[in-house]
Amino acid sequence: MASDYATVYRPQQDSYLLVQALQQAVPVAGRRVLDLCSGSGVVAMAAAGLDAASVTGFDICPRAVQYARARAAVAGARIDIRLGSWTQALECAPFDVVACNPPSVPTQPDSGGAAAGAWGAPSTPWNGGPDGRLILDPLCQSAAPMLVDGGTLLLVHSELSDVDRSLEQLRGSGLDARIVLDEQIRFGSVLGEQAAWLEQTGRLDKGCREEKIVVIQADKPA
Repeated sequence: MASDYATVYRPQQDSYLLVQALQQAVPVAGRRVLDLCSGSGVVAMAAAGLDAASVTGFDICPRAVQYARARAAVAGARIDIRLGSWTQALECAPFDVVACNPPSVPTQPDSGGAAAGAWGAPSTPWNGGPDGRLILDPLCQSAAPMLVDGGTLLLVHSELSDVDRSLEQLRGSGLDARIVLDEQIRFGSVLGEQAAWLEQTGRLDKGCREEKIVVIQADKPA
């Protein structure tokens, strides 16, 4: 499993902030949880540890799915990790709680990864397209059908990917959306590689190497 881990995106501070929201913002015990864009499975593992009735994870990266399954097996956690995108997740809906840490880094177009609009296409695990909204837009527009009445979405992403737009889209779909956690962090290697391009395109103040990450809680009326 160690060799597989080298090819799977390691959890960063955004994942741990999402776990914190899962622990503090919503009841999880006895509820049906979806971890969308599951990656290494760290959020799914946290939900299982909070006594969720069931935990389902979806990711489009086969290596991440394999690693998360192996990690869950070693820990004895009852987690169903599946290969697939949001469309497959919708087929299993609705859920009581949906947690999502989507690819949301604004990324220079020639940096590789998925083309704009191609949710299910092979991609780097952080590439959000030129505006960071490659996954965020369809996710926010499709969130409500994923939830039971009274259910909750927890969504984490960077301020560089237009938090206000996510809030507007979620509210436009009938959800009560607000920011429940935020944290200012230093750039990691991924954003560091994009920094010069972000400055050139006016997305980042010159010399700035920090970002605010937020967790949005979006509740569906009961």
